Amino acid sequence: MMALQWFVCSFSVMIIVFCKGGHSQGSDVDIRLAGSSRCSGRVEIFYNNIWGTVCDVGWDENDAEVVCRQLNCGTAQKAPQSAHFGAGTGHIWLKHVTCSGRESSLTECQYNVFGANSCEHAQDAGVICSGPIRLTGSGSTRCSGRVEIYHNNSWGTVCDDGWDLNDAEVVCRELNCGSAQGAPRSADFGEGTGQIWLDNVTCSGNESSLTECKHSGFGSNSCRHGQNAAVICSGFPIKLAASTRCSGRVEVYHNNSWGTVCGDGWDLTDAEVVCRELNCGSALEVPPSSQFGAGTGQIWLENVACSGSETSLTHCQQSEIGANNCEHGQDAGVVCSDLLRLAGSGSIRCVGRVEVYHNNSWGTVCDHGWDLNDAEVVCRQLNCGSALEVPPSAHFGAGTGQIWLDHVTCSGSESSLTECQHSGFGSNSCEHGQDAAVICSGVPIRVAGSRSTRCSGRVEVYHNNSWGTVCDHGWDLNDAEVVCRQLNCGSALEAPQSAHFGAGTGQIWLDDVTCSGNESSLAKCQHSGFGSNRCGHHEDAGVICSGLIRLAGPGSTQCSGRVEIYHNNIWGTVCDDGWDLNDAEVVCRQLNCGSALEAPQLAYFGAGTGQIWLDDVTCSGNESSLTECKHSGLGTHDCVHYEDAGVICSGEKIKYKKKNLLVCFFF
Repeated sequence: MMALQWFVCSFSVMIIVFCKGGHSQGSDVDIRLAGSSRCSGRVEIFYNNIWGTVCDVGWDENDAEVVCRQLNCGTAQKAPQSAHFGAGTGHIWLKHVTCSGRESSLTECQYNVFGANSCEHAQDAGVICSGPIRLTGSGSTRCSGRVEIYHNNSWGTVCDDGWDLNDAEVVCRELNCGSAQGAPRSADFGEGTGQIWLDNVTCSGNESSLTECKHSGFGSNSCRHGQNAAVICSGFPIKLAASTRCSGRVEVYHNNSWGTVCGDGWDLTDAEVVCRELNCGSALEVPPSSQFGAGTGQIWLENVACSGSETSLTHCQQSEIGANNCEHGQDAGVVCSDLLRLAGSGSIRCVGRVEVYHNNSWGTVCDHGWDLNDAEVVCRQLNCGSALEVPPSAHFGAGTGQIWLDHVTCSGSESSLTECQHSGFGSNSCEHGQDAAVICSGVPIRVAGSRSTRCSGRVEVYHNNSWGTVCDHGWDLNDAEVVCRQLNCGSALEAPQSAHFGAGTGQIWLDDVTCSGNESSLAKCQHSGFGSNRCGHHEDAGVICSGLIRLAGPGSTQCSGRVEIYHNNIWGTVCDDGWDLNDAEVVCRQLNCGSALEAPQLAYFGAGTGQIWLDDVTCSGNESSLTECKHSGLGTHDCVHYEDAGVICSGEKIKYKKKNLLVCFFF
């Protein structure tokens, strides 16, 4: 009898050990995420002194939820499979993981015995967690909203007692959302519910996490949700370099430094995600690697493969961050629509119903007062040449949803439709039967090549779905003037020939171009016909425009208006402190607009918006550029926009045919 009891007891113990064995051997294993950020990546566990991966067979959000909780990374957003964050190496420790989602550790879930699987690293499982902090609430975006932190298995808010920009700076950095622009209080994004986890938060601004800052203790507060703290961040863990706000070389911020993205396999679907993440509308094109120049430093991403629906480029499939065999000559770029698109029945890339993106949704523009000046701005903004027509009355079909703009009044020189005067976003008395539209010439133009800048380079035009160059036969300042105007780059300073900015490749679209200088598009000038030429790329034409300075505002003309300069990818104004005719003389010369007649002050051409870039400008009058004059430093001022400076120039522009100029010397 005793022997039988011993056998039964031993057998019972053996059964218990066998059923629990997979758990007990892994009860102390560590876990980490590789290939992306602290709270998203390929799942790896440390067992038997070796890091290994998890097979994605049966992998779901319940399993991911446990990983996120174990890492104190908030809640699970996705459970990517198929080596979404790149294939690992070495052992694959777990397979058939089955969690309820309530476990505190992945090794508490059901799974096969450690190391027993028939998987390959192409099946490595991943997670995307919300992180221990998030922004939410009415009107919130990925980088602005009510601050909530994850503690003790639940989300809670932060009280605004003492809340300031230093505190917000830490939140923005923690979310990889750039720098803090605002620290709203009093439940600016609506009241939260549940716990108020933090109060009396005091950060120096250098902490890596909000919970590292001084505070009164988790759950210790005397606040109500009407005091919920919020942040507004600049929102640029991703940026575009070497061009404009919504076009340029793609760079991402990782490990405290900016790096580029390799162009291997880079396509419009990947670009679409970038444009959406930057709130720049939709992707128009994926330019060649040389378009925006080579970056420096790290190349963070390679083999990016997006479906197009991701909210962030880092959510797309990709190689492990920093792992690549690329050079900076392969850096990827994008050209986005910049909050503007053309849509509707019968629309194409440069023809259709005008829609703008505002407050996270697309809406139309009412046709009250809609004219060619307004359409010209749209066509330029979309890199679609010049405006040909403004069809009325929902010519391309009635849109749906919001009508964002009404009574739009543009001078035609603005760089964005939203810079024009209008009745205010959402303020209108229209129906969708009045939706505005444009028909653009559809011949976009750009400058490219070695040593090129935003306003100087080899001239290229887009035709028949490809970019091509312009031959320099007869190329002169009049032709260059049209290009500079079309690019919103001021006036032409030079018309370089003989592939001054390097020889292009592919088609040579235009030859024997002859402009009067007044055309709104290069395609409107006389030429020998698209693709008809007798040239080689060593004859590619170029331009050097004045760039970086323009005249704008109500009542402005080509040679009179509010002075604005382009810096740090943004147009801004000049304060009128000390503004005089010497300063205006430099502006007029820079724009090739003759001599200065007046130097109006006090926002004579209307008050600008955004940055005031220059103040206390002091020119001798002989400088070739306004930024060569003495000033208080870019962005340093004590002004408001009703002090914006202006100029009125004589407007006597001198044109000449540089190529055919003959100069003889007699001795």
